[in-house]
Formats: sequence, structure tokens, C-alpha cells
Amino acid sequence: MLKDFKPDLEKCLETLAHNGIILYPTDTIWGLGCDATNEKAVERIIQLKRRPAEKSFVVLVATENDILKYTASPDMEVFNFLEMQDRPVTVIYQHAIGIAENAIAINGSVAIRICKDPFCKALIRRFGKPLLSTSANFSGEKAPAIFPEINHQIMEGVDYTVQYRQDDLKPAQASMIIQWEQGTAKIIRN
Repeated sequence: MLKDFKPDLEKCLETLAHNGIILYPTDTIWGLGCDATNEKAVERIIQLKRRPAEKSFVVLVATENDILKYTASPDMEVFNFLEMQDRPVTVIYQHAIGIAENAIAINGSVAIRICKDPFCKALIRRFGKPLLSTSANFSGEKAPAIFPEINHQIMEGVDYTVQYRQDDLKPAQASMIIQWEQGTAKIIRN
């Protein structure tokens, strides 16, 4: 499968290294992505999406160790919960570390998902940093479930569009979002 997306992987890495925005398939829906540690790149996505600046983003990482690197003192029990889930789950963690200020919530929390999709996982590992991820739509509009539903203005606003999985017409679903509180998952979005 790696050979299926290797050219896209190389182009994405080059784009991300130069403050660029990518349009890419995630483990959920198609997303707009950039270096989650780069405020300039995050600002470009805010402008492209016409998104309120105070609204936080989802950050994708490749492993549990990445959670430990980009948050302060997460409850390790959350990892057991995540292993039991059938679908992608985004967790809101308190005390973000090393993430661009304009990518985190006003209270300092950050929404992070450990991505299991082979393309995203390979991209994050090769890039060596987390990816900011947000649905590929204008703020307030319906998120596209498949590639052909993405607005052409969004496509024109990115620096690179991944070719891999564009022909996958199986409708995708956004992740569940939880806040982990005292050993329990509080569902924010199901």
C-alpha cells in the first residue's frame, strides 16, 4: 500500500515544511492540514476556512508517545479506553505543550486524535510533528463525506491536494469527541 501513496507523501512533506496547507484523506473525513506547531500555517487555514479565530482545532498524532509529548500529565487510563473503541476518537486534553497558540482552545486544552489511517500515520511519522486537521469546508458549512463534495474554492486555497483515495466514494464520518474527566469519557460529539 505504501507505493500507492508514496508520491503524495513526498509532496505533502515538502508542502508542510514550507508553511503549506494540504488537502488530504484522514482516518475520518477529508481534511485541511498543516504543521500544528506553526502559527503562520495555522493562520492560513483559519483564513481559508473563514473560521472564527477563537475556535480550536483537532491535532493528529501517530502514537500514544506523541500525546505525552504534546500534553502535560494526561491520565494514562484514556489509552485503555481508546483501544476499546471501534471508530476514531478525538480526546480533549488539558494543558497543550508545543502546539501553535492559535490551534489550541482559549483554556489551553487541545483536541488530539491518534490516527490509525496508514497514509496519515506515515505522513505524521515522516514529518516528525503533529498535523493540524480540520474538515475541508468553509466554517459553518456541512463537512464533505467524500472527495467530490469538497468546494472548489477550498481546493484552490491549498498548496497540495493528495491524489490517494480521491476515488473512494464510501461516505466518511467525523470522529467522536470526548473529554476525559476523572477516569470517565464525557462525550462532546458522538
